[in-house]
Amino acid sequence: MQTHPIFCQATGLGLFFAGRSVLSDLNFALSPGLNVLRGGDGRGKTSLLRLISGTLAPTAGHISRSVSTLCYPCPEDPSHDAQPVRQWLAAQRQAYPAWSQPLEARLLQAFALSEHLDKPLYMLSTGSRRKTGLVAAAASGAQLTLLDQPYAALDARSCALLSELLAEAAEDTRRAWVLADYALPPALAQVGLRAVVDLGD
Repeated sequence: MQTHPIFCQATGLGLFFAGRSVLSDLNFALSPGLNVLRGGDGRGKTSLLRLISGTLAPTAGHISRSVSTLCYPCPEDPSHDAQPVRQWLAAQRQAYPAWSQPLEARLLQAFALSEHLDKPLYMLSTGSRRKTGLVAAAASGAQLTLLDQPYAALDARSCALLSELLAEAAEDTRRAWVLADYALPPALAQVGLRAVVDLGD
């Protein structure tokens, strides 16, 4: 039986906020390939991504990561508003030793972002900001890559391109990709998943 390296593991993971349980007693292991976190509104998808990234600490249980690089791109964050796209990408490029500039260039063209490179991020639509983050996620080469509802606000052509990227990610033996969304997109229905963490509806 083939075994896969575990890049992130949670045991009894819980998060309590403002007197209520956001996440409770979660156990999972994330390995190279495509991993999915699914759940309805308010079920804690973003909070779980933050726990996985280490930007939020659990209030119960334990989570461990055994990776040297982690990418959780958030160009939608208002703190980046004044940065031109080119500058934001340059900062990302410096942060990831395995960054692929050829892939970055291909995706900038495929996502129709090349014409926006010198615009500050606040001038971009929500969809274009999200696509900028997807370029960084794919090109980073990070061992653990987190995507929070990446299909939201994308046009049909960009959704199709994202599905192609994620189908390739499912076959990746070096990188663990984590997709958080309401449900598995239909375009990925036949794709092999490494793990599914179901947070309920």
